[in-house]
Amino acid sequence: MAYPFYAPPKAKPDAPTLSGDAELGYTRLSGNTNSQTLIAKTRLAWLDGDWLHTLRLEARTVSEDEDTEDEHYLASWRERYDLSGPHYLFGFTRWERERDSGYDRQLTAIGGYGRQLLDNPTHELSLEAGPGYRDDRLEDQDSQQLAVAYGAMDYRFTLSDTGYFEQQMSVETTSENTTLRSLSAITSKLTSRLALRLSHEIKHNSQPPDKAEARTDTTTSASLQLSW
Repeated sequence: MAYPFYAPPKAKPDAPTLSGDAELGYTRLSGNTNSQTLIAKTRLAWLDGDWLHTLRLEARTVSEDEDTEDEHYLASWRERYDLSGPHYLFGFTRWERERDSGYDRQLTAIGGYGRQLLDNPTHELSLEAGPGYRDDRLEDQDSQQLAVAYGAMDYRFTLSDTGYFEQQMSVETTSENTTLRSLSAITSKLTSRLALRLSHEIKHNSQPPDKAEARTDTTTSASLQLSW
């Protein structure tokens, strides 16, 4: 699965050394309105003893009448080191660029402590928190260097042998603003490797730059997910 808020659960004892997934959604409208939307996500993870390394890439583009209306790109690298019991340490870096957000790009680095509170066949819940640093490059302005306080939650409820529900949330607070992110998703397996995924994402910035068009972005999508 893709974990947008960087709280993946501990690898199972029988987990493969290398794993990943790719998610693709595409919508096209023609006639009175000519528009197309493409959402692509991929994740690659590999185990090395008590270490779990994860690479994530995401892209979303929306165009109407051949004009680009929205673009969002994200790349992140995450490290997790499992301690004894349900405890772990983590660190990640993230590069993000989003059109009409008021930022030319944002670069974030965060590290801290996490704990797996639930880990059974039906429920999985993990929480993590820590300090960090963010470099915000504003459009036509000097960049800002900000200290960050970060927290995240990842919950998974197994509905059946072929389906599960996920709720993931994170908060990043700085002296300038607070960014809240939420993902709600239902995934239904079609085969051992292919699944249908319905998701709703929310990103809210309490005080975006003046050039931002809105404080809150939402994305609702249906996509196919291939795992390996």
